[in-house]
Amino acid sequence: MKLNELRDNPGATKKRMRVGRGPGSGKGKMGGRGIKGQKSRSGVAINGYEGGQMPLYQRLPKRGFNKPNRKEFAVINLGLIQKFVDAGKLDGAAAITEDALIASGLVRRKLDGIRVLAKGEVTAALNVEVTGASKAAVEAVEKAGGSLKVTSASAAE
Repeated sequence: MKLNELRDNPGATKKRMRVGRGPGSGKGKMGGRGIKGQKSRSGVAINGYEGGQMPLYQRLPKRGFNKPNRKEFAVINLGLIQKFVDAGKLDGAAAITEDALIASGLVRRKLDGIRVLAKGEVTAALNVEVTGASKAAVEAVEKAGGSLKVTSASAAE
């Protein structure tokens, strides 16, 4: 096989329909747009428009609420911390702080803090200090012989 012999599988590609190229093409004259009207003109985008009737998205009631001052945490799982310790990117003997997690590349940015969740297995006795942690994560770390310290009480559940 040579470069000039490379071909797509038969039927894998389909030729584009060239619209408005004469009556013999099957899509000539009006190009499949019908006669007159707003949608036959170019530059029309009427998504959600219902001909003057109140559109569905406006007829339905609003729902929910987004708290403007909510805290946004960077979330990591215990399994990932263990993986980074095993790979030597994190020092398992020293305290694992938020700055250490960022320096190792496990977390990109701190946001309002880092929150640890209990997904994954922990085998090493880790000493972790973060802004937030789930109860299951705290239990899992303590079960492995380490400690998970939550620095701000308001962030933890």
